[in-house]
Amino acid sequence: MPVAFQYDDESDPGPYPVPPNAPIEGGPSAGGDRHVLVIDNDACVLYEMYAAYPQDGGASWDAGSGAVFNLSSNALRPDYWTSADAAGLPVFPGLVRYEETVQQGVIDHALRFTVNQSQRAFIHPATHFASSSTDPARPPMGLRLRMKPSYNCSWASAEAQVVCAALKKYGMFVADNGSNWYITGAPDPRWDDDALGDLKSVPGDAFEVVDTGEPLHY
Repeated sequence: MPVAFQYDDESDPGPYPVPPNAPIEGGPSAGGDRHVLVIDNDACVLYEMYAAYPQDGGASWDAGSGAVFNLSSNALRPDYWTSADAAGLPVFPGLVRYEETVQQGVIDHALRFTVNQSQRAFIHPATHFASSSTDPARPPMGLRLRMKPSYNCSWASAEAQVVCAALKKYGMFVADNGSNWYITGAPDPRWDDDALGDLKSVPGDAFEVVDTGEPLHY
């Protein structure tokens, strides 16, 4: 489908293979980020849109920004380019998914999370920032945090323990502005929200920063 982007100079042009009635983050009437994520399994390509609104019954789309990722490559977006996420990262690979968390019992990748206040800087693999603040106490986009090996998650639900194990091995990236320490999951009616709620009791000092390089600024 053809897509018109507000930030077209930092977006990968369409058309995007958006299926009819594609799920929109928050639902068809939602505000907020309204992400739409599409995976072409045969071509191994990920298409993502931010602030996505269908036009003419889905015959075309308007979106704030969009990005196309070759899932067989580790190539980054150009420096200072956004994606469908503020950090210029893909959204999908950082999501906590029911299939891996509950059915497989293992998450084998880093996660994405948000912070309320970020810095006007980014660290690769991020390529973009979303702040005017130069306060060095604020985290830049792409900052990688890892749960300390000494932190004991045995008190938490089985689902939360799987997330903790991933955070100890792979960590998580600052991906966007939002609620502090908010780890994003893929929506699924099978989630037990009370079990996942155990993650809210994990303190910030359970984490340490991983040194992955110096931030880039304007």
